[in-house]
Amino acid sequence: MPDSGADEAFGTQLRRLRHSTGRTLKEVAETAGLAVSTVSKIETGRMSPTYDVLLKLAHGLNTDLTTLFNGPKPATTSVRTGRLDVTRATGRKHHPTGSYVYEPLATGLTLKQMDPTVITVKARAIDEFDGLIRHRGDEFVFVLSGAVELHSEFYAPLRLDAGDSAYYDASMGHAYISVSEEDATILNIAAGMNTGAVNRAGPGRG
Repeated sequence: MPDSGADEAFGTQLRRLRHSTGRTLKEVAETAGLAVSTVSKIETGRMSPTYDVLLKLAHGLNTDLTTLFNGPKPATTSVRTGRLDVTRATGRKHHPTGSYVYEPLATGLTLKQMDPTVITVKARAIDEFDGLIRHRGDEFVFVLSGAVELHSEFYAPLRLDAGDSAYYDASMGHAYISVSEEDATILNIAAGMNTGAVNRAGPGRG
């Protein structure tokens, strides 16, 4: 069931971030490859964005998912020596995105080379997605609990149980569904995903 409070909070954050960049709804929508009405509905809390839409919004605002969720960070030096960020279990923020509940990690750092997240997989069928997710870079998944089925553009569906992992080219369409009795949780690490546009591929409802 959608969390309207979380949707409204994210929409408010998205609108503030857009305003801070001086971009209009139309400009963000065009760069992200989304309809203006879609961005407007997200900003007003009337739509919960899916994971691939989040990626498109980040691209449309020329930012990363950490900033998308948490707002702009103060200006920082490009020097990375000695950087450290700890995410406490009690401090993780939950962001429902339709088929997934997204919990970003290491949100205190910018200029990251990878984007680690804990994801609860709510989807139970591949047709719950508008289409397979694809973006630049590589992706690694480790199943923490339950079991998922990895659907991809070029391979047969692959079951991954707790303790299993997979590494793949994220430009290949992909999506996860839970196939265990409980919703599965996974550790997902994406690298090199914040450059280039995001597209869809594979089966979906259109």
